[in-house]
Amino acid sequence: MAEANPVTDKDHEMARRCLQCPVCAYARRKQGGLVYWFVTKVESRFCPHCQAYERVYGRKAHEPPPDGAE
Repeated sequence: MAEANPVTDKDHEMARRCLQCPVCAYARRKQGGLVYWFVTKVESRFCPHCQAYERVYGRKAHEPPPDGAE
């Protein structure tokens, strides 16, 4: 079965920006605190890089990538 929205090269590029983002990287590393709350409640809803991270890795921006890409 084909996906409704296939992951594009632009999605991969934007997901890499999320991996490099100091706020998101801190939230993925610490898994708690104010920054983590910010990413879970606010940024992942509005940030296109966080949304691309979710499309590429199948996880929210505050969750570490499954293959340890960081």
